[in-house]
Amino acid sequence: MRQIAEFAAVLACGEFVGAAVYVSLVEHPARMECGIELAATEFPPSYRRGTILQASLAAVCLLSSIAARLAGATFWWVVAGILQVSVIPFTLIVILPTNKQLLSPTLDKQSVEAHRLLARWGRLHAVRSVLSAVALLLFLYLAIFRKPF
Repeated sequence: MRQIAEFAAVLACGEFVGAAVYVSLVEHPARMECGIELAATEFPPSYRRGTILQASLAAVCLLSSIAARLAGATFWWVVAGILQVSVIPFTLIVILPTNKQLLSPTLDKQSVEAHRLLARWGRLHAVRSVLSAVALLLFLYLAIFRKPF
């Protein structure tokens, strides 16, 4: 049971990192290269789909890390799970105001404001990528070395 829970936590975290880093390094920069109007138009459907994927992966990661702890893993598994799921409150507290403005039907998609918001969103999303990557590194350390700190 413990190995399955650990595997699920690492897998969910790894998938989250992959998706987050892809968005930060590939999708968002490509979106911005297409011009602000197109970037602002593409953002809402991309964001909606990404939210479902990443929230689900973060939740699975946390629940799996808790299950691993309950099955005998060190408490550091829960610490890594909490670090991974910390992207959710970060999103709700820090990124959500920018998201709401980008998703507003009144946003002028050709404006300097739209460009500013998209650029800000890209920087904030990069923080999510880093947080999740740190969590993945901790998970991998725990999985590889299997000993408490």
